[in-house]
Amino acid sequence: MAEKDGSLPPPRFETAPRVLIVAAPFYRDIADKLIAGACAVLDACGATRDMIEVPGALDIPAAIRLAERRYEAFVALGCVLRGETSHYEIVSQESAHGLIKLGVERGLAIGNGILTCEDRAQAEKRADPNQSDKGGGAAFAALHLCAHARRFAEGPLSRGDTLYASGGAAV
Repeated sequence: MAEKDGSLPPPRFETAPRVLIVAAPFYRDIADKLIAGACAVLDACGATRDMIEVPGALDIPAAIRLAERRYEAFVALGCVLRGETSHYEIVSQESAHGLIKLGVERGLAIGNGILTCEDRAQAEKRADPNQSDKGGGAAFAALHLCAHARRFAEGPLSRGDTLYASGGAAV
């Protein structure tokens, strides 16, 4: 997995993290691209993965909450396109709020790959693994949070420690 300018190196794991992808395939072609990007990143880092689908983006936080005891990390994938009503704002804000709440209050490692786009063309570009690769980015974030959770379970960092220096220890 190639590093992008300014990005962190991929986390390294002694034992494979178990990750659940939760996808809302309302726009199937876009969801499939997000899933492909996420799977590529998870596979490159040696994670084991399962996937479930839910009807819509608002259902993703509830599905993660139901599965939280069985997985170390979660990748939330879906797409919300702006329409003619306020539905876009409600779904965008509440799905993001639900994921943030789970991360902060429950301590879950969640990568948010729910696209909120103005139109289909924008969503297709952001979902495409060969362009913006937001599915891969969400998986990458989930893996980094998972690595942090493992490291902090061992105790506090020593003064001056950096968790992700190149060639850093696996967790």
